[in-house]
Amino acid sequence: MPAKDFSEGRRVYFDHNATTRARDEVIDAMLPFLGDKFGNASSLHFFGQEARIAVELARTRVAGLIGAEQEEIIFTAGGTESDNLAIRGAVLNSRMNGGKAHVVTSSIEHPAVINTCRALEESGTEVTWLPSDSDGMVSVSDLEEAIRDDTTLVSIMLANNETGVIQPVKELAEVARSRGVLFHVDAVQGTGKVPVDVDQLGVDMLTLSAHKFYGPKGIGALYIRRGVLLPPILTGGHQEMGMRPGTENVPAIVGFGEACRISLERLSSEMGHIGNLRDLIEKGILDHVPDVSINGGNAPRVPNTCNVTVTSVEGEALTLNLSMLGFALSSGSACATGSDDPSHVLLAMGIDNVDAQGALRISLGVENTRNDVDLFLSVFPGVVKRLRQMSPLRKDIL
Repeated sequence: MPAKDFSEGRRVYFDHNATTRARDEVIDAMLPFLGDKFGNASSLHFFGQEARIAVELARTRVAGLIGAEQEEIIFTAGGTESDNLAIRGAVLNSRMNGGKAHVVTSSIEHPAVINTCRALEESGTEVTWLPSDSDGMVSVSDLEEAIRDDTTLVSIMLANNETGVIQPVKELAEVARSRGVLFHVDAVQGTGKVPVDVDQLGVDMLTLSAHKFYGPKGIGALYIRRGVLLPPILTGGHQEMGMRPGTENVPAIVGFGEACRISLERLSSEMGHIGNLRDLIEKGILDHVPDVSINGGNAPRVPNTCNVTVTSVEGEALTLNLSMLGFALSSGSACATGSDDPSHVLLAMGIDNVDAQGALRISLGVENTRNDVDLFLSVFPGVVKRLRQMSPLRKDIL
């Protein structure tokens, strides 16, 4: 297909799993609370009560997006803090009650979960790491075998941040519940992309992050099912029902609530559009670039994510070359930027080190268009061919 240019200076953003641009409606909702409505939500006077009303409205909207009750939502600084509160809190609660706090998680989790569990291992908590199959899925039977009498918590993500593969959370949570074990799900990459309902999933705790679905950065939430005992991991004031001390970030909370309100209204139509674009990109890549594979392509995935391995090319080289042509993509998780190590997710799926370093993540969003896809497909094969010509590996595929 003929190459097209960026004569009008158009830049294409294909890295929505790293972050998203806040919607205009979200920004508009936040602005008053960065100005005249500046009150502290814990203050009793009218400035504070104005802020408190806004916080509680946002809490209701966050709860509504995932089918929870208002009082089951705790605002945090983001997904990483929510994961820490869930995992460290469950372990702390077990230890406070004389338990040994065995944790089960998977080898494909986000670093917020993996590194938290590794830190707990170093302090004496036993962790069982479930493997992934070649499609990026965690096995229900593996979880059944991993749970022990002293297991405190199972933490498995909803959708993988690199491949978009959706885990069988409902079935996994049923196993945990049948054994009396708490189940936490990191739903950061699933919320706003697929319907999420805490009762249908059967989970006890669920992590959210606003900036992954067109809200502001620096704000997240942890859903904690009513009746679940979880001590705070930070000490300080009485905010967030005593679970998360510190003055509430009112503007960000308001933006979070607005992002949830809009997502609930538009999820089906927006994800249908994005899914069609993702399918067009994958078909175009497979049709015009030899020796490539879609990682997790045989598994259920969120509709916006494509992870493709391009043999004989480093993912970082692809990312930089495409960036110079106006395309913003990722060679893996944004949290792994600066690391020379291949993706732990792809390695867990059985992809070898060399091919794992040739992976490219394309994650689309609501502002992407068919023209964006056509522009990308007009240049991508040529970029791959040029980089392969410079590669010392497998030049027979050119």
